[in-house]
Amino acid sequence: MVNVLKLARNNRGIALLITISVTTILVAAALEYNRRARFEVLSTASVRDRMTLSYMASSGVHAAMALLIKDKAESNFDSLQEDWANPEKIDEILQEIPFDSGKLSVVITDELAKIQVNALVMFPDSRQFNESQVMIWERILNVIGNEDDLQNDSNPTAIVNSVKDWLDSGDDDATTGLSGAESSYYGEQDPPYKSRNGPMADLNELLLIKGITPQLYYGTKDAPGLSNYMTVHGLAVGAGTSFNWPGRININTADVPVLASLLGSENQDLAQAVYDYRQEMAAEKDVHDFSSPQWYKTIAGLSDVTIDSRLITTSSDVFRIRSTASINEIQSSVIAVVQRVQNPESGKWSCKVLSWETL
Repeated sequence: MVNVLKLARNNRGIALLITISVTTILVAAALEYNRRARFEVLSTASVRDRMTLSYMASSGVHAAMALLIKDKAESNFDSLQEDWANPEKIDEILQEIPFDSGKLSVVITDELAKIQVNALVMFPDSRQFNESQVMIWERILNVIGNEDDLQNDSNPTAIVNSVKDWLDSGDDDATTGLSGAESSYYGEQDPPYKSRNGPMADLNELLLIKGITPQLYYGTKDAPGLSNYMTVHGLAVGAGTSFNWPGRININTADVPVLASLLGSENQDLAQAVYDYRQEMAAEKDVHDFSSPQWYKTIAGLSDVTIDSRLITTSSDVFRIRSTASINEIQSSVIAVVQRVQNPESGKWSCKVLSWETL
């Protein structure tokens, strides 16, 4: 009888242990299932938000292109007084795009407010310097560089020679001056690489060129570098297979260092005056006439200054669009460079995408 009672108690103990074990397993399984379900829900929501952000950012780019096309029909010059450069006008347009949630912002800048890198040589032959561009390269290097930046291989003349060698079609047998560099120089680097010997497609290629340091390219927290004031865009296509980069900078939209490069070392202090005058006019309700490249002569101190006509223009058809969408603290941006082009048959204008980057 005693053995039977002991056996019964043992069976009840085993049953209790089994029950506890099964319950523990079920609770753990339920918690894991809950965790996975929550993860799937959050992941799905995140994917949904990111897809929505992508479409929103793309919509911003297309809205900006529509604005640029409209602007082309209304004006024969481009300045900071126009709707594409006015944040308030852009916001008004974006308000007309219906979104269930989230926020969209768009900034449009003139890409030809910058120095065109590929204009340094005379394409398509590309054997000779574009002398007016040599001058502006040397000036911009002196404007943004300091004494520590511009030493030895990084002095303006050496850099200009090396950039010319990177772009021109000659290699090794046509090194420019004593400081240029062709593939024989770059082949000794670690890792080795070759000179482009043609137009640049990506501005970051400047970092591969002898004399251009990361500090000179990117700048510092106190002073921007070359990457802020240069562009690979601006290609002009002619008849047949001819092409070149005119290299003309829009004086209506250029930043202060570029304006200083246009005005020359003796007039650098007047670059800020040109910039301030444009800002004042942009704040006025009446549209100022910026159609003539010589308008800067109306500013005090500039009446006797002449900028090389080969270097300036007042119109542009190449623009950089940055469209940023945000939902629930998640953000996505698209940076597109577009060019306004005209249909030769219909005469209508449209925007051609030159580059598209999602951040």
